[in-house]
Amino acid sequence: MKITVIGTGLIGSQLATELTARGHEVTAASLSSGVDLLAGTGLDEALAGAETVVNVTNSPTFDEQSIEFFRTTVSNLLAAGERAGVRHQVALSIVGVDQVAELDYYRAKTLQEELLRGGPTPYSIVRATQFFEFMEPTMSWTSDETAVRLPATPLRPIASADVVDALADVATGAPLGGILDIAGPDEFTLDEIGRMTLAARGDRRPVVVDDRAGLFAAVRGNVLTPGPGARLAPTRYRDWLNG
Repeated sequence: MKITVIGTGLIGSQLATELTARGHEVTAASLSSGVDLLAGTGLDEALAGAETVVNVTNSPTFDEQSIEFFRTTVSNLLAAGERAGVRHQVALSIVGVDQVAELDYYRAKTLQEELLRGGPTPYSIVRATQFFEFMEPTMSWTSDETAVRLPATPLRPIASADVVDALADVATGAPLGGILDIAGPDEFTLDEIGRMTLAARGDRRPVVVDDRAGLFAAVRGNVLTPGPGARLAPTRYRDWLNG
């Protein structure tokens, strides 16, 4: 197949490599390759001949501006895909994204899903839980020299490589016309993840449970964990930390 991957960050770069290894013809599109999703420039060239497009781009901000970012970029991508005759649009989203309206970025990603569902092309939405690679940056937001403060938010984190495997499977299959949830094999609270991470790094700071601390303070209950029918990835966080 000829597949265009929009975005060359943590997921996009790995996905382009994985799809190429599987024998597909891959175009990796980003600002550095002359594709500007906001302006819509370079899209016709990047999508020429593509059967499937996988959108793994991210907003440069996580505030209200992210809403307009996704409104504009998804509209441009859908229009360009229709012109190019793309038969499958795939987007990477977040498990529980439509359950946390307090977060601007989650509302923006919910809008992305809505636009895709209402678009002209058969689609698939892959919702992933939080990536292993983002756990330490998340902790840093509410840390100082003496302690790490984290809410006891239930999470089921996943390795980015496992996200890539799932995306590659979906991208090369028939459109789902719906949502696939993917998650790691183990559920922890965020403060538990913090303690495991600090222990693996030899960091002796305590983790203090603070339900007002950081981004996930806005999350209520277990909405960021998947329900029945999710695809559970094989990589365990403890193994990844010590790998």
